[in-house]
Amino acid sequence: MEALGDLLAPHSELIAKVAGTITTLQFLSGVVLMNDIRKKGSSDVYPVGPFLFGVVLTILSLKLANIMNDAAMINTNLIGLVINFVFLFGFYYYASSASRSKIWKQIGYSSVFLLVITAYANFEDPAKIEFRLGMLITGILVWMVGSPLLHLPKIIEKKSTEGMPFPIIFAGNLVALSWTLYAISIKNTVMVLQNLLLLVLGGIQLSMFAIYPNKPAAKKPKDSKKDK
Repeated sequence: MEALGDLLAPHSELIAKVAGTITTLQFLSGVVLMNDIRKKGSSDVYPVGPFLFGVVLTILSLKLANIMNDAAMINTNLIGLVINFVFLFGFYYYASSASRSKIWKQIGYSSVFLLVITAYANFEDPAKIEFRLGMLITGILVWMVGSPLLHLPKIIEKKSTEGMPFPIIFAGNLVALSWTLYAISIKNTVMVLQNLLLLVLGGIQLSMFAIYPNKPAAKKPKDSKKDK
C-alpha cells in the first residue's frame, strides 16, 4: 500500500474533489428508487432504512462539520439533508397505513437517538467528540451498507433481489472506492480499513444482482390432472 500511496499522493487534492462530487451525486441516487416506487404505487416492498439513515447520517455529519469548522462538508451535508428529507416524505406518501405506523416508530427512535448524541456532543470536550462522532458515523455507514445483507436468506430463497435498492448500493460502492483511494493517497490507515470494509459489504450485495434477477421467479403452474 505504501507504493500505491506514493503514486497517488501528488493527486490527493484531485481525488478528494472527485470523492466529494461522487458523494454529492450519491444523495441523488434515490431518484431511481423513488421512480420505481411511484410506478408501483407502493413503497412497502422497500426498506425505509436508506432514506431514514440518510437523514440521521447527514445531521450527525453536519454536527461534526460544525465542530471541525469545515465549510465544504457543511454545504455537502446540508444538500444531502434536504434531499433525504424529500425522499423520506415521498417514501411515506406511497406507504400503506400499516407501513406508515412502522415508519413513524422508526422516526421516533431515530429522533431520540439524535437528541441524545447532539446533547452529548454539546457538553463533551471538542477534541474528544470529533474522534468519537467520526467513529459513530462510520458505524452508521457500515450498518447502512450491510443491513440489506440481513435479507440474504430470503433473497436466496426467492431467487430474486426485488426490494434491494440497486442505485443506492451501486452509488455507495463508488463513494467507498473514491474515499479508499483518497485515504491511500494521504496514507490514513484507519480510513483505508473503514472504506475497504464498506467496499466488501457493498460488493457482496452487488454480487447478488449478478446472480439473481430483480423480479421474482415465475411460479410454475400446478400440473392439471388428466381426464381418465
